[in-house]
Amino acid sequence: MTEGSDLVRVRTNIGDFEVIVLTDGTYYLDGGAMFGVVPKPLWEKRSPADNQNRVLLGLNTVVVRDGKQIIVIETGIGNKLALKAKQIFENKELLPSAFAAADINPEEVDVVVNTHLHFDHCGWNTTQQADGDVVPTFPNARYYASGGEVEHGRLQLERDAVSYVPANYEPLIANGQMHLVGGPQLIVPGVSLELFPGHTANMMTVIISSGGKTACYISDLIPTSAHLDLTWGMAYDLDPLTVIEQRKRFYARAIPEQWLVLFTHDHATPCGYLEINEKGKPALRPYEGL
Repeated sequence: MTEGSDLVRVRTNIGDFEVIVLTDGTYYLDGGAMFGVVPKPLWEKRSPADNQNRVLLGLNTVVVRDGKQIIVIETGIGNKLALKAKQIFENKELLPSAFAAADINPEEVDVVVNTHLHFDHCGWNTTQQADGDVVPTFPNARYYASGGEVEHGRLQLERDAVSYVPANYEPLIANGQMHLVGGPQLIVPGVSLELFPGHTANMMTVIISSGGKTACYISDLIPTSAHLDLTWGMAYDLDPLTVIEQRKRFYARAIPEQWLVLFTHDHATPCGYLEINEKGKPALRPYEGL
């Protein structure tokens, strides 16, 4: 692949919408944390671990545009992590280069959606400048996030305080750019938010529908294509039983209606279609353009 195609992972159409998958690069997380109670001999067949038991993950940002508006879904890790965290995660900070490769100016973006506010989903909401100041990365955009997510992040609970970096969202709330929603929301005609809790209590997905076709950015309900089994959740999930029930609810729609599923952390396979295999389990049919 050329450098540009490494940064622009997928281009496709959902009816009148162009859908582009960009990347903020890859990063590493502990394999046991990513697969929870699933034994390593099982999950390692799908997602090989390195000598530190880490698995390689992607940071997929999706751009949706129709010639009138540009909508950005998720913004990766960003450039505000402390040095120690950067050494642990080995993240690449590539999203600005990916926007340039796709010939999209951040000033042109109209809407930014955060499915939840963990640091690896909203990091480039803001950019830390050389002098330490934090400014909006998309200065003309209207940002959407869950009000419940903000409330939870502000609690700084022992369980997940490390996941919430206030500089990713508090400046946008303060300046009026970030709009906090409490439930399902129509962003623009054909693009809507829907609550799929479990990973966090207020996590949302983004559903894109046009011309009889549908795509869904499913976020951390199913972080990669290796997590399709109902019980293959993450240790990061706050409510694992709810994750199972919400995956059932998602599959009941996405499989028969053949939604294009957009994965948030699958670098090699950022999207695909789901079907039930001969064992009666959800399986992936990769998008043919990969």
